[in-house]
Amino acid sequence: MAELNGVPVHADELQTLALTNFGHFTTMRVEAGRVRGLALHLARLVRDCRAVFDADLDPERVRAYARRAAPADAVTMIRVTVFDPALDIGHLGAAAEPRVLVTTRPAGGLALPPLRVRSVPYVRDLPAVKSVGLFGALHHRREAQRAGFDDALFVDGRQAVSEGGTWNIGFVRGSRVVWADADHLPGTTMELLRRARPHRTERVPLAGLDGFDAAFATNAAIGVRPIAAVDKVAFPDDHPLIAALRDDYLGLPGDPL
Repeated sequence: MAELNGVPVHADELQTLALTNFGHFTTMRVEAGRVRGLALHLARLVRDCRAVFDADLDPERVRAYARRAAPADAVTMIRVTVFDPALDIGHLGAAAEPRVLVTTRPAGGLALPPLRVRSVPYVRDLPAVKSVGLFGALHHRREAQRAGFDDALFVDGRQAVSEGGTWNIGFVRGSRVVWADADHLPGTTMELLRRARPHRTERVPLAGLDGFDAAFATNAAIGVRPIAAVDKVAFPDDHPLIAALRDDYLGLPGDPL
């Protein structure tokens, strides 16, 4: 389904989003009407609306729109996209009146095989904003998959690991979780795990990955997923701390939508 400001959307209302592609979004996994990290998703939308459109966004209105779309008997991915149909590619400087597009798709399972990823030099525009402009990230994902990998891992200009195209990356050293300290999108799943378990944040040089015991990816759609290899550096896919992180995540009750 697709609704714009709570009513069924028409194709002409999506033309600006398709052709200009200027806006931001968040994607939530809804299980039994509950969302892990709901407050984080809503705060992201409010923050990004101010950053992208210099406009306020009512989180309770967004919550009501999302609640309308959530089926009671299925696990669903709900994407909330914020954009202004009146802002076309030649007239982006006008005062914005953002609208809320809610779309749904079936959610996949969380028992996923480990990822094999290829490092690429890339930094997204406005890394802290979850923008709809995904061409660069998806281009690198496509090229990685055509080369036999599952996805791309981004490194910055100093060869420091930052993030995947649509996920955060974490590492394990001994009994401690390490999160990469480089410009990235702060993910809701990552933040929930940071609150649940002691961790460090540090610069992670690509050349130093063999100093870690394991690696994993996180986002709302996949939860916690092991990473089996970055380039030629292999990691175990059954590290007990990654299993513990997955249990931490699955044990969160979520908030009522």
